[in-house]
Amino acid sequence: MHDAEKSAVLRSPNTAINPNISSSPDTDANPDPAIDLPPLDTSPRGWLSVVGGFACLFVSFGWVTCIGVFQAYYSTHQLSNYSASTIGWIPSVETFFLFLGVPIFGGLFDHLGPTVLLIVGTILHVGGLLGLANCQTYVQIFFTQGVVSAVGTGAIFVAGTSAVGTWFQDRRGLALGLVSAGSALGAVIGTAVIPVLFDRIGFPWTIRAVALTYFVFMVLAIATTSRRPQPVARSPTPFRMSQLVPVSLLKSGPVFALAIACFFYFFGVFIPYNFVVVEAQDDGDGQQSANHLLVILSATSTVGRVMPGWLGDRYGRFNTTIAFALFSVVLVLGVWIGAPWRTGRIAFAALYGFGSGTFVSMVPTLVAQVCPDMSKLGTYLGAVYIVIAPSVLINQPIAGVVASAGERGGRDSYVWLKVFCALVMFVGVLGFIVTRAVYKGHGGKLWKWGKV
Repeated sequence: MHDAEKSAVLRSPNTAINPNISSSPDTDANPDPAIDLPPLDTSPRGWLSVVGGFACLFVSFGWVTCIGVFQAYYSTHQLSNYSASTIGWIPSVETFFLFLGVPIFGGLFDHLGPTVLLIVGTILHVGGLLGLANCQTYVQIFFTQGVVSAVGTGAIFVAGTSAVGTWFQDRRGLALGLVSAGSALGAVIGTAVIPVLFDRIGFPWTIRAVALTYFVFMVLAIATTSRRPQPVARSPTPFRMSQLVPVSLLKSGPVFALAIACFFYFFGVFIPYNFVVVEAQDDGDGQQSANHLLVILSATSTVGRVMPGWLGDRYGRFNTTIAFALFSVVLVLGVWIGAPWRTGRIAFAALYGFGSGTFVSMVPTLVAQVCPDMSKLGTYLGAVYIVIAPSVLINQPIAGVVASAGERGGRDSYVWLKVFCALVMFVGVLGFIVTRAVYKGHGGKLWKWGKV
């Protein structure tokens, strides 16, 4: 066969079916990008990442949620010379840095994957806690607990939730609900065990025990958490510093609407976590009895973080979020305001934990739903949380001012705080409704039904 004839045969589209003719070197140059990718929703690696994500939320959001037990301890021990509002800046700033870390580490997650973030987060979080164990002054506690450890929790939170989000589509709500249950379990154990350890082994060894426990959980997380490979249709885009502050993504209508809705909802949803305990103490309950309310709230939120995800996969994630968020508003108005006594507070804590648990599990799920490209999920998550972060920084100081406006000695001296809490949360509910409509492209029909 002449060279020209050989060349013609190699260019023929039927060449691949002739076993006697070797394929051209260019035949496999651009393989189908979907080939050999692990399946969505059913991959064992994806469910292992759920285990790792559970551990991540246990040590990050679980720690921040139970941080309220430190306010009372500091006020009678290391920081007894400081006012309650001054001490309160420590948990406020700690929560703020967790949320502020989401946009920073979200962009890095898209570029580096979860493992690097988990290692960095472990060093900062566990190292910060080991430093906290030896602290005595306000500045030392503020820096180790409110900054160093908190930045580490931000990296861990992003890596755990974003990695799981890439592995699931139809079961994403359930998967992230199971992941967020880790934060509820971490809060239950923390609020129940840490005060007991304070009395038995003292502050330094309690914090060291917590740090060791978190280190073990993080070893498990690093070993099991991975990101699903994405189809490679083009060369990877280079990392840009703008990914660390992804405000440009807020130009997207659904992303911007979701961020604003979350800002208002998060502004109010954390208020009961702190003030239901303060209210109980003002009403004559002892510190241990009042702290039990937080344990109950955290325990019931375990179910409240898994069930919305499961329901969201079946009836729509926006629909489920709106329903549970509205239920939480009704609880504040009907139970927290309507029954301002001990049994009423217990009922409120149990129901509110269940209703409000959706704020941890469903927000990352909604971000994943409005994100058009899973390879950029971390950046989209960061765009929403960069708007949320200021709300968790200022909500407790503002809530404290509103609480002080109540009439002491009346039937309910915290009534205006509760009304304020319900109001800002309801604005968040309206925001979720608007986001749902914008996402579906029918902004003029907010109540249009459908599985969304």
